[in-house]
Amino acid sequence: MSRYTITAALPYTNGPVHIGHLAGVYVPADIYARYLRLTGNDVAFVCGSDEHGVPITMRAKKEGVTPQQIVDKYHEIIKSSFSDFGITFDNYSRTSAKIHHDTASEFFKKLHADNKFIEEVTEQLYDEEANQFLADRFVVGTCPKCGNEESYGDQCENCGTSHNATDLINPKSAITGNVPTTKETKHWFLPLDKYETWLREWIVKGHKNDWKTNVLGQVKSWLDDGLRPRAVTRDLDWGIPVPAKGGEGKVLYVWFDAPIGYISSTKEWAEKEGKDWKDYWKDEDTKLIHFIGKDNIVFHCIIFPAMLKAEGSYILPENVPANEFLNLEGNKISTSRNWAVWLHEYLEDFPDKQDVLRYALTANAPETKDNDFTWKDFQTRNNSELVAIFGNFINRVVVLTNKYYEGQVPLAGKYSDVDIQTLEKMREFPEIIANSIKRYRFREALNSLMNLARLGNKYLADEEPWKVIKVDEERVKTIMYVALQISSALSTLSEPFLPFTSDKLKGILCHSALDAESTWNDVTEKEILLPADHQIGKAELLFAKIEDKDIQVQLDKLEATKQTNEQENKVVEPQKETVEFDDFTKLDIRIGTILEAEKVAKTKKLLKLKVDVGLDVRTIVSGIAESFKPEEIIGQRVSVLVNLAPRTIRGVESQGMILMTDTTDGKLAFIEPEKDVDNGESVS
Repeated sequence: MSRYTITAALPYTNGPVHIGHLAGVYVPADIYARYLRLTGNDVAFVCGSDEHGVPITMRAKKEGVTPQQIVDKYHEIIKSSFSDFGITFDNYSRTSAKIHHDTASEFFKKLHADNKFIEEVTEQLYDEEANQFLADRFVVGTCPKCGNEESYGDQCENCGTSHNATDLINPKSAITGNVPTTKETKHWFLPLDKYETWLREWIVKGHKNDWKTNVLGQVKSWLDDGLRPRAVTRDLDWGIPVPAKGGEGKVLYVWFDAPIGYISSTKEWAEKEGKDWKDYWKDEDTKLIHFIGKDNIVFHCIIFPAMLKAEGSYILPENVPANEFLNLEGNKISTSRNWAVWLHEYLEDFPDKQDVLRYALTANAPETKDNDFTWKDFQTRNNSELVAIFGNFINRVVVLTNKYYEGQVPLAGKYSDVDIQTLEKMREFPEIIANSIKRYRFREALNSLMNLARLGNKYLADEEPWKVIKVDEERVKTIMYVALQISSALSTLSEPFLPFTSDKLKGILCHSALDAESTWNDVTEKEILLPADHQIGKAELLFAKIEDKDIQVQLDKLEATKQTNEQENKVVEPQKETVEFDDFTKLDIRIGTILEAEKVAKTKKLLKLKVDVGLDVRTIVSGIAESFKPEEIIGQRVSVLVNLAPRTIRGVESQGMILMTDTTDGKLAFIEPEKDVDNGESVS
């Protein structure tokens, strides 16, 4: 047995958790923790709400409430969502807790007493109108690395680079929009440059064979650029007060305070469980694993390790298996634009389908590159894989066992070569799946689990017990016995990936009536998983088909979000110069009807129209071909500027102009009368 401390990135409590967070951090971390527990290891799986930092205060300003009200609201939403989704944290804490404030303060004071910090008076960006320093996300500007014009003061979301607010080009205050000035202020800095050689030796050389290439690449890039001292304090009034002389009006920088949240959460858990927290953070036999997204690599692989190294008594992470990003329907997930699938909303819309989302996110996990979540793929994976493969196999086994033997596991007779080979293959799966999990290849591990279900399906399809029962009842007993052993193996091995399904399947198979709770290694080591004469329950569907209408509801929800964003971001053209009433009366606008329409040869945008404008039928050339097909607009009522001077366009004389406007999706729309009006009537 080994001891593990597993951490999952602390979610910011300025909004709920979405599927990007789940795929990048929480589902893989939970799979790993569940597997380790099933194999008999001592596990502390900790997390908590990150309740400090500028995003919290910005959200509070936006909603007109206090930061404490914001964190209380979202802490409960996040904590409940995780619990309902089956994320098995041993402890889920919060950084506003006293134990965290005490732990972070003591950590700072230890480094301060050991002279690990540099105290410097520097010039920081300052908003004169707001009368405050502009830390982190209170300032936006152009990223000095990639040129993104909407980079935050602490990190560019476009290229992932971390920087200081003073590094931004053309910075502006996110509070007032003003161009900030600079003002002197004192801060404490961790001299990361002093740890550069050690970090290169420890990570780039020491972990080149066992850490993910995206992690190593980002760490090496940072080191190659050269590390500089980084502030561990901020001029803010929300956070943990700096416990040092001169620290009045300042707090610990959120990325100094937040990772210490892993330690304080472990302390909180150990206190409740009667354990010694130091075993999980200061014992060299303990393996520390950080699960994070790629935007947090620098903090977990450079800054936090440097903090731990400076303190001197803590273990360092054995691995930091960071994932890439998950997009949604081809676009980057964005909290501010509401372009996301929120976990708490999913749980309301799809009750009792936690495992379907866990499955879809794991099967499409962004382990080596950014991946895309689509609702159609979600539906396909449920219907074509979970229902058709896993669920189908279990349903057939349970139905036939009840039909032939009233739910009792039959006594196997003599094994055929196929039976022996099938059971031998079944016993190989724990090691196959485990090898993938231990290398943080969760997609691969999940596929192997499904291969076990495929093995069961193929075995039944090949052996055809529903046919053999008519000629050889003894043979069918052996077939069903083997199929039931595979079913039992699936109930155990699916637990890290599909915990709700695992529990349901164990209930159907009446595992609780067995002598001992099944473990991961039982599948390989035990010759019998379900003994003869064991009574199982009735068939229940493990998975239900998801209909097109259910998916359309989600697509419509996203489309509504897209249209809302487009409306909010739409730039309305400014008003043109003022004209006199006499100028307007010169325009002769009449109601007309399109009688004929055809494309203008060798053009993409032009249609040649015949329009009855009441006065006559005239030819008008209009640039609307990219929005309308000619046959669609026959009979269309239109508004026409009829006294526009004729002009020749592509060899066709155009005698007027059709009035148009733009729709939210960038297409053109006709200006037409609301009620029936005769052709030739004037618009005034």
